[in-house]
Parts: sequence; structure tokens; C-alpha cells
Amino acid sequence: MKIAVFSDSHGNASDMRRVLCEYAPDMAIHLGDGRRDIEELRDEFPQICVCTVSGNCDGDWPEVEKRVVTLGAHKAFLTHGHRYGVRFAGLEPLLYAAECSDCDIAMYGHTHSAFCENVGGILVINPGSVGQGANRSWARLEIDGDDLRCEIVPCGLQASEKLI
Repeated sequence: MKIAVFSDSHGNASDMRRVLCEYAPDMAIHLGDGRRDIEELRDEFPQICVCTVSGNCDGDWPEVEKRVVTLGAHKAFLTHGHRYGVRFAGLEPLLYAAECSDCDIAMYGHTHSAFCENVGGILVINPGSVGQGANRSWARLEIDGDDLRCEIVPCGLQASEKLI
């Protein structure tokens, strides 16, 4: 299973469109702060399931602020992160929420800082910001049975290129 993970597009959907065309994932996940962009992607790529949570800049939107999804043999806890203090409190509240939800993957955004690391048995992913800043990025998550592989991909790098 190939999954493109995005966050914080803030009105800039161009790199997400390019990734969905080139990488052709089975699913896309957007971790908030991109309401209009998500709606555009759903219209343009109806064949790709786009799973979302709302962010602190998404206004009055009916999307939930947290969600648990099954990804193959894994369960992922999705949130934007602002309600879990990821910017100032560290990862402990997020990890606790993921653990309480019986998840082995935790995904968040909000900080605009890419991160992909196993922390205490939970794969923690922040794809960074796909829409703002000099270091725009997204995360490529590939699941094959029990195996998980995650890479942070800078925007502008071909979606199919392998990172070294």
C-alpha cells in the first residue's frame, strides 16, 4: 500500500497534485490546514481515497480533529496536533493518545517541521508543510504486511525518486 501524507498546504495544492499524478498512491492523508486544497484534490482525483482531519486554520469545517484509520495490518492515529501541544509540549500527549487508541502509527502536522521516527514502538510521522516555507515536504509511507517504510520527500524531488 502506497500512501502520500501531507499537511499544512495553506492554499497551495500544486505539489500535492504533482505527487498524486507521479506517485499514484493508493491513499492520500492530509493532516489539516488545507480545507480548500483537500476539496480540490477530492474533485480532481476521485479514484484516490483522501483521508483528512481538520487543523487550527480550517475554520468551521465538519472534518474531525482526530481519526483512527486502518492501514493494512496497522492502525494510525491522525491529528493536526495543535490540541496535543506538539509545538511546545513535545510528543508525549500525542504518543499517549495513539497508544490509548491501540495505534502503532501516529501522524500530525502543525509545526511545519518534517519528522519520521520510531518512538517507543510507534512510528511518528510529521510530513512537514507541503504549502509554505523554504523546506516544503511530504511523507511517502509504504506498507507491506507488517513492514512500514516512511521517507520525508522534499517538494520538487520526483515522487518516484529514492532518497539516500
